Amino acid sequence: MDVRRLTDTIAVSSQISVPEVAEAARLGFHTLINNRPDGEDPGQPSAREIEAAARVAGLEYHHLPVTMGALGARDARAFAALIAQAHAPVLAFCRSGTRSAMLWALTRAGYGDTEQVISVAARAGYDLSGLRPVLEHGI
Repeated sequence: MDVRRLTDTIAVSSQISVPEVAEAARLGFHTLINNRPDGEDPGQPSAREIEAAARVAGLEYHHLPVTMGALGARDARAFAALIAQAHAPVLAFCRSGTRSAMLWALTRAGYGDTEQVISVAARAGYDLSGLRPVLEHGI
């Protein structure tokens, strides 16, 4: 499992497996947010499989599937709402972690901390500099 912390309360990861759900709980996460649509790749665990494993591990689970080409303001608002009500720390995941990192960054759009958001993402291995205009002006 490739966990990359963005803040004290949120981290992102590439796709996690069913056994890795228990590992996420052992690492101290309390909530999982799955940003991956079912069936995106052959062999990918389904949202139901991950949710069942999360319940067994005592984790909150939310499925907010987004696709890169269609990721927008509605997705960012939904992600922000999940983060606001989630029991932290939160682990959000998708195929590579990029969509989840982008969603986190978009929750910060318009708050004047664009350079910090881009820097935090870069330290975690995600180049979100292409989001600079949206982060500066809001979504």
